Amino acid sequence: MCGISAVLSLAGYPAQSNGDRLSSLEQLGKSLDLVKHRGPDARGEWANEDGNVYLGHVRLSIVDLSPQANQPFHDTANDVHAIVNGELYNDEYYRELLGSEYDFHSKSDCEIVLALYKHYGLSFVSHLRGEFALILWDARRKVFIGARDRYGVKSLYYTVVNNRLLVATEMKCFLPFGWEPEWDVQGIRECGWMFGAGTMFKGVKSVAPGHYIISKGLNHIQNAAYWDAEYPDKRTPELRSEAEMIEGVRDRLMEAIKIRLRADVPLGIYLSGGIDSSAVAGMVAHLVKEEGARLGNDESQLLSRIKCFTVQFDKDSGADESDIAQRTAEWLGVDYHPVSVNEETFAAMFEDTVWHSETPMPDTNGMGRLAMAEAARSHGIKVILTGEGSDEHFGGYKDLSSDFLLENDPSWPSAPSKEEIAELAKQLKALYATMAKDIPLSRTRAPESTRRMLNNTSILTFLSLVGRMPFAKWTDIYTTTSPETAQAESLDGRVRDAIANKWHPLHTAEYLFTKGFFSNLLLRYLGDNIDMVHSVETRPPFLDHHLTEYANSLPPSLKIKVSTSDRSLTEKYILREAVHPFVTEEIYMRQKKPYIGPTNFQENGPLHRLFLRLTTRENVDALGFVDYEETQENVRKAFQDKDHWSLRAAFSVCQFIVLSQRFGVARATAPSLCRTC
Repeated sequence: MCGISAVLSLAGYPAQSNGDRLSSLEQLGKSLDLVKHRGPDARGEWANEDGNVYLGHVRLSIVDLSPQANQPFHDTANDVHAIVNGELYNDEYYRELLGSEYDFHSKSDCEIVLALYKHYGLSFVSHLRGEFALILWDARRKVFIGARDRYGVKSLYYTVVNNRLLVATEMKCFLPFGWEPEWDVQGIRECGWMFGAGTMFKGVKSVAPGHYIISKGLNHIQNAAYWDAEYPDKRTPELRSEAEMIEGVRDRLMEAIKIRLRADVPLGIYLSGGIDSSAVAGMVAHLVKEEGARLGNDESQLLSRIKCFTVQFDKDSGADESDIAQRTAEWLGVDYHPVSVNEETFAAMFEDTVWHSETPMPDTNGMGRLAMAEAARSHGIKVILTGEGSDEHFGGYKDLSSDFLLENDPSWPSAPSKEEIAELAKQLKALYATMAKDIPLSRTRAPESTRRMLNNTSILTFLSLVGRMPFAKWTDIYTTTSPETAQAESLDGRVRDAIANKWHPLHTAEYLFTKGFFSNLLLRYLGDNIDMVHSVETRPPFLDHHLTEYANSLPPSLKIKVSTSDRSLTEKYILREAVHPFVTEEIYMRQKKPYIGPTNFQENGPLHRLFLRLTTRENVDALGFVDYEETQENVRKAFQDKDHWSLRAAFSVCQFIVLSQRFGVARATAPSLCRTC
């Protein structure tokens, strides 16, 4: 709902004069200017008397529209100060619990951060329920904290420049403070920016989901986890009945949606042709019609007042789901708004999508998301409910099926036997071999030791193809470690032990997908960074940790179910059953289709012309780590031969070029000891 930027002068940094303080405040102001679209309703800037802490906040007013809810927040003693981006859904409970010991100045949900910190100390983060990124400064103890929600819905980055710790919602916020970005070529080759806490820039990290950073006494920061996903021992029999677990999913999803309807502004829904967003829309309609729930600031209880927005690609693109979404909207009786997006839209929005998402993601779906946010805002909508997070927790992606079939599921009595699973895996492998004949092979393969660390799961191998680009030859010095190995070695040792000895391979794949690719790419390119360009806050009920912790406990065989008749696989089986009363039969029966944009584009069309303009020799050479000739061949094959993998590779190069130009990134060069350059 907001944008935040903060500075902490670390120990050893010279004391600031009045002139220095004015300069720092000016830098803070320019930092906030770069994300002012995230908070057009109010702005707050604060510095402590010593001039070593600066907090900046731009506000999108959602709950409590009064000036009393503007940030930064300060406690009565002026000891604790905080800036918060996001929504916290359990504030009413804590207001009642802590009202006698903390003097609340507003009705903002985010003010409970101060009360919780003063009551629970550092454990306060564990009591937050919602999507958030925050910074807190305890002046009396000289403790600085930056924390991020459990799944990374909200972004939070940090780096050190001139012995000053910079923390902000977006990396571009560091530029006014003298940050000079450099490519982390090793991280790019190892896909560290996709899977870990690193970014594509040297020295810049994200606060990992479920983590916080802390500095005490102005000393260098430490990083710690306050939450992590957990899964049951695959050998422990499940004692709950199927009906009980279906009801458990339904109740928790309904509650997660209900608490996210609270807002003092208009609220809508992003609706696709899939079961996730359709379930959200169906449950919202139920809550409004049957339980009298208020939809944001609308108390009419009229289903026709529920606005649903659907991206509408060209009908012959193979990616359009607007007809299905419209049938769902008509069945529910809600107000349906298709948002038409074509190749001209992709070309026009391409560079802004890259700049705002700060994420190279080789797909046109990000521009579709940007267009939907623009449409929602034009209808006066400031809050949107979305369907992200369902596939990651209920086994929705087809790529999870092969990992599901690595082992049988002894936790569920009616699950297929080892022999049946092995036969299904053999059939699936043959099918994938046919489908994957045109998939380019990586230059490096994960060694056997890494495969053992990951219990032979293959989700990381598949996802690493997303980062495939025509790299310059000299960057091969960074291929001694495969992306899979880099990711496996970055995991906590207890997690690696659980992967090897405790978790079912499906749960391992869900964990690996969720902790890296999901938070670093999908939630940036198709989430908050894009939606907030048009000052729209999105809320994903499927990422409520009360629901996800329950979903993680479910047997793999109820997430992906094997048919007893034809041995086919039904993804998200238990979710389908849980939401069946709230969706059409068409949606209930429909197989999963990921939200991806069109991939076939005509030669000399708008997107091709854009790619030709971006991939000049000068622009490609300015990156320093990309091969120009191979880039040109990718562009040719993408538009002449309609090769999808070449299109994705060309897409990635163009996105890095946009980042290079807008961030002013220095050209990457080979290390002096590199003899192959």
